[in-house]
Amino acid sequence: MTERAPQAVAHLHFVRTAPRKLRRVADAIRGKTVREALTLLKFAEVFAAQPIEKLVRSAVANAGNNHDMNADDLYISRITVDGGPGGRFTKRLDPRAQGRAAFKRKRLSHVTVIVSEGAPPKPRRKLAGASVQAARATRRAASTEKVSSKSRRKKSAGRKSATARAAEPVTAAKET
Repeated sequence: MTERAPQAVAHLHFVRTAPRKLRRVADAIRGKTVREALTLLKFAEVFAAQPIEKLVRSAVANAGNNHDMNADDLYISRITVDGGPGGRFTKRLDPRAQGRAAFKRKRLSHVTVIVSEGAPPKPRRKLAGASVQAARATRRAASTEKVSSKSRRKKSAGRKSATARAAEPVTAAKET
């Protein structure tokens, strides 16, 4: 069996922020060193950065206290943001037209951070298959063909042809 590097985990449950907002911040720090991540989170002007910063600090403290890891050599090997039970309706109402009311959806999140001493492996680049590349090439050719035909129509619609101009009656200016 291969020996894995020790990891320290920190969980944060029931955060009163939507998962979509937290994932933006989590994607920014995934795979970075803890020092880089904390700097990014400290100066990020996003409301969702504050709970993730506290969680990363907690994971670093867990690594130092529970696993005797050096805090300077830690990487964020994994960070996940999952939706909590906030998808249901909460007891908050939003007034609507004609005396109706709608429930507000207050979303909650669960965040998990795993830090380890070794740098996380780089994810493999997903290469497109041959059929996908062929489809993309034909789509590109079809889209350029559509654009050129549309531009031809627009140009011709803006001008009148010589026969249409010749068929128009010419009005003579009145002499006074």
